[in-house]
Amino acid sequence: MKRAFDLFLALIAANILFVPIVLTAICVRLSSPGPVVYWSNRVGRYNRIFKMPKFRSMRIDTPAVATHLLSNPDQYLTPIGSFLRKSSLDELPQLWSILNGDMSFVGPRPALYNQDDLIALRSERQIDRILPGLTGWAQINGRDELPIPAKVELDAYYVQHQSFWLDIKILFLTFYKVVRRDGVTH
Repeated sequence: MKRAFDLFLALIAANILFVPIVLTAICVRLSSPGPVVYWSNRVGRYNRIFKMPKFRSMRIDTPAVATHLLSNPDQYLTPIGSFLRKSSLDELPQLWSILNGDMSFVGPRPALYNQDDLIALRSERQIDRILPGLTGWAQINGRDELPIPAKVELDAYYVQHQSFWLDIKILFLTFYKVVRRDGVTH
């Protein structure tokens, strides 16, 4: 049922968000050199690596590490990168990952392939057995502000309590948090 819901919602979202997606792509293209979409290697279900698309918010010379590991992440942002991240517009291409079956709307955010500490903790708690999500319980409870062990605890809570109604609650709270720009540090 969750997969059917994801497909249904992704198709609706793609149609509703078609104009913002096109406008964002144009803005990314015009504001900095490089590709419009950045494909990063992410860890999916059962720790399988998949390519996850995002609108590029960082310069093309940015090291391929988690943003919190950069000494000064702001120096790598494109002219519209901060806005894309704070508005979560950079996440729109992930509708492709949902349609493709690599992600769900709700689940733990997919780790970068080189976030060994996060991957190991999630594997210990069997969080890797579900699809990663566009949003999740950790995102509505702190997002970028949370240390990795706290994120893993919230992800584990989601795995233990996941349901259709919890997913609906997370989706609504995500919309609320995005509008308020809560929990975004860069």
